[in-house]
Amino acid sequence: MNDSDTLQNGVSISALRRVVVASTIGTTVEWYDFFIYATAAALVFNKLFFPNLPPLIGTLVSLGTYAAGFFARPIGGLLFGYIGDKYGRKSALVTTLLIVGLATFVIGLMPTYGTLGIAAPLILVVIRLLHGFGIGGEQANAILICCEHAPEARRGYFGSWVMVGAPAGFVMPLGLFAVLNLVLSPEQFLAWGWRLPFLLSVLLVAVGLYIRLHLTESPVFARLRRETAATSARSPVATVMREYKSAALWGCCTKLAESTTFTTFAVIIVGYAVSQGVSRQTMIDATLIAIICELVTLPLFGALSDRLGRRPVFFFGAIVCLALCVPAFAAVYLHMAGEVWLLLTVLLAVGHSAMYATEAAFFSELFPAGVRASGVSVIQQFGALFGSVLGLGAGWLLAAQTGGAPWLFCAYLVANYAITLLGVYMLPETAPARALADTKTVWAAG
Repeated sequence: MNDSDTLQNGVSISALRRVVVASTIGTTVEWYDFFIYATAAALVFNKLFFPNLPPLIGTLVSLGTYAAGFFARPIGGLLFGYIGDKYGRKSALVTTLLIVGLATFVIGLMPTYGTLGIAAPLILVVIRLLHGFGIGGEQANAILICCEHAPEARRGYFGSWVMVGAPAGFVMPLGLFAVLNLVLSPEQFLAWGWRLPFLLSVLLVAVGLYIRLHLTESPVFARLRRETAATSARSPVATVMREYKSAALWGCCTKLAESTTFTTFAVIIVGYAVSQGVSRQTMIDATLIAIICELVTLPLFGALSDRLGRRPVFFFGAIVCLALCVPAFAAVYLHMAGEVWLLLTVLLAVGHSAMYATEAAFFSELFPAGVRASGVSVIQQFGALFGSVLGLGAGWLLAAQTGGAPWLFCAYLVANYAITLLGVYMLPETAPARALADTKTVWAAG
């Protein structure tokens, strides 16, 4: 098939390829800016911005500033979801990239607690709110511009490439911190080395901005705009809450485990392990390997969801995480370094990947085109809010038991996975190859 060939939805192969590449790279840049803070919060911010607290408590407090961004994500999601439904998916993406990128660059220039005192962590909270606001607006529109360009039979596969941006954006700062940790002394790293990944973000934002400006608008949205006087409902969010509230509710429940899994096994467990005496470098390496593997498995699970359906693949991912969450924390608690590597890899590259790859197409297919950006934003941002913020809050359970035993926190994880399994059960199958006829017609409806 030539690049100039046209798919059944009227999109050329070359145009689809450009959109997928541009969406993936742009999303990677934005998630790099978002996750670089999470890495620094787990590794250095407890010392630089909360130096008077015990190590584990300082880490949890610094992760609390990371959690602040999740409170802003629903606001950004609702605002830019409205923009996406009213003015197009592309319209929101340039602005969100600038918001997140500039906020990240500012962190690289910030004085620490030793210079500003209490003002330093307060400024961090403000910057995290900007991060969350930008990412909240990013997710739904980046997913939709890719899914709405894709042929229906491969929507899961092409949608999963957008999700590659999150682990890729996490690997980049994690890799940079790993290199800096090796080549710099601890004193140099704390003095100035940690700033370099933040300052480098300005170069990545320039690349991402150039790419975003050259994206084509979603053909589904373009057709909707041509065929209707108003491009969507007057209040897309109100329409979602009134006419699609069941999909939104169970979608949030479904999102819960995916969000909790990544926050727990890419962020929280690092700080917990270091507090238990596990080498920081061991945890960085283990997390890095697990997420690199996820870069490979995401498109595979996306393609599998096109063949088997969204629900079976999502179910599988949640079951894997349910089965392995307690053994993973037990391995850290018992200092079983080899087992930590293996369990983190399976949890992230298999369990999390199966859920994350599937949700782009799964959640998109629950809503008609006129309110799709708002509907996906509600699920993505409120699901992430409860999954990530409650997860970080529940992290205090790691300090609640004598000797830092993780069992209370593990019970919290098990409850999350149970809620997600219920959510998946309650949602309809939406993959075109498996869906009922009335579900399939929702995709093109305005």
